[in-house]
Amino acid sequence: MKKIRNFCIIAHIDHGKSTLADRLLDFTGAVTEREKKAQLLDSMDLERERGITIKSHAIQMDYTYKGEEYTLNLIDTPGHVDFSYEVSRSIAACEGALLIVDAAQSIQAQTISNLYLALENDLEIIPILNKIDLPSANPEVVTDDIVDLLGCEPEEVLHASGKTGQGMEDILRAIIEIIPPPKGDPDGPLQALIFDSVYNTFRGIETYFKIVNGSIKKGQKIKFMATGKEYFADEVGTLNLTQTPKKEIKTGDVGYLITGIKTAVEVKVGDTIVDTISSNPEAIDGFEDVKPMVFAGIYPVDTEDYEELRSSMEKLQLNDASLVFIPESSAALGFGFRCGFLGMLHMEIVQERLEREFNMTVITTVPNVSYFAYTRRNPDEKILVNNPSDLPDPSGMDRVEEPYIKATIITKSDFVGNIMSLCIEKRGEITNQNYLTTERVELTFAMPLAEIVFDFYDRLKTVSKGYASFDYSPIGMRASKLVKVDILLNSQQVDALSSLIHVDNAYNIGKKMCEKLRQLIPRHQFDVPIQASIGAKIIARETIKALRKDVTAKCYGGDISRKRKLLEKQKKGKKRMRQVGNVEIPQEAFMSVLKLND
Repeated sequence: MKKIRNFCIIAHIDHGKSTLADRLLDFTGAVTEREKKAQLLDSMDLERERGITIKSHAIQMDYTYKGEEYTLNLIDTPGHVDFSYEVSRSIAACEGALLIVDAAQSIQAQTISNLYLALENDLEIIPILNKIDLPSANPEVVTDDIVDLLGCEPEEVLHASGKTGQGMEDILRAIIEIIPPPKGDPDGPLQALIFDSVYNTFRGIETYFKIVNGSIKKGQKIKFMATGKEYFADEVGTLNLTQTPKKEIKTGDVGYLITGIKTAVEVKVGDTIVDTISSNPEAIDGFEDVKPMVFAGIYPVDTEDYEELRSSMEKLQLNDASLVFIPESSAALGFGFRCGFLGMLHMEIVQERLEREFNMTVITTVPNVSYFAYTRRNPDEKILVNNPSDLPDPSGMDRVEEPYIKATIITKSDFVGNIMSLCIEKRGEITNQNYLTTERVELTFAMPLAEIVFDFYDRLKTVSKGYASFDYSPIGMRASKLVKVDILLNSQQVDALSSLIHVDNAYNIGKKMCEKLRQLIPRHQFDVPIQASIGAKIIARETIKALRKDVTAKCYGGDISRKRKLLEKQKKGKKRMRQVGNVEIPQEAFMSVLKLND
């Protein structure tokens, strides 16, 4: 145990976590020349294409320091705020963290929020200044920022470059000297914390765990505490670049377990693995339950694929524990699921993974957040509204409360005005303004979560030329004047396009939605009116003109009454068609509501 070090890498997006992890693997000889490639731990095609880390990835390295062999378990974590649940689970399996800061960009919002996560778990922090080889790097200034944030000495900040491999020896020395070995009782009863799991088509579910006490042997009978089910450990091993089977894994180590489980619901991230012979096993404190921020409906394009979609979602949930879903049905789209996501990027990634990994083509409805509604008849009873169609009748409603967040934005001082006007437009109230340096400002706002769901992050990046970094945390519910805006196509309400909007913005958004849908819905044989309404009151309207067949083409010359007769006949046909006709809505129409400002 004294020779084991478990650590994770935390940083803001694009500060060079995965590249630094690559250099550490090269330096310790964990990968051969043939296996080397950029972003080695990012195994998904999606991660490579976008250049972001979506999943935490664990890998074991061996390193000789002062003549002694050490085992280092590294977990590379995502940097985007939408995947912070992955980070919190990785932190629970570690004793130390490498805090990486880009020498050109300095400390950003996600750097601070990940740092607080690590400090809450009593992790040893090793500050590293990355990308010092860049011409735009400013090591002295950024080192001062890190010293102010952590309260450490300037010489404790290690200088490194993930690109050139500079400073790797110092980092490995610091990991061994500063990060403590794992604590635990090697002779006690088995206790292991599950921090991740993956679905393998051939071998069932692979469970990743960290042993807190005791040890786990191949063939041993074990029990998962949350479900109470017992299994045999068919294979245990460590996570090198490929899985390496072992006979036994001891206290403090990180490894994988295969038990041949086929049903996804039997494995829960944060659960404890214990020995079946333990008299009164205790569960380890896992991590708090995930709090979804954004809700949207996911429906199969063909209703017959509903069961297949369910099993795909369960398999995806194993690999992405922050995805939450329950079944629901919609009048327009049939049977599907109401899903909770941590943010818009998370929602986009889930949709893309369903299509790539499980060949499921899905329709995603307009995202929204959950509200509480109170009626006049029973003012103390709160009704949870996850979907605009759940909203009680407005005539008997007392009030609606919506979730508010504390938004922290760190930006250059040049963009403060632009960012303030954007946040005020989104109904935000400024609560604090703090100059970190003469150039960099930290702004804190109280804002409705519903306002950041749509296009806030994209617009923030635009108005700050990409310099602003953003992080948020929930601060409770507040009463607001909200109305339900419905969209009617050909006088039929489309419940998948309904949304709850603040009274002041309802007319504008209703009008923009109608205009956007007019561009996206193809023309039909009959006129299609698109209307936005609040209750029975129509607030905006656009019309898609009918495709018109030239029925008078065969009349050349002759009396006008012959043409009139043909046109009247066509008019009757169009009227009848409009009464029975169905309007086809393309998938882009559901997502277009998010991009109303484009």
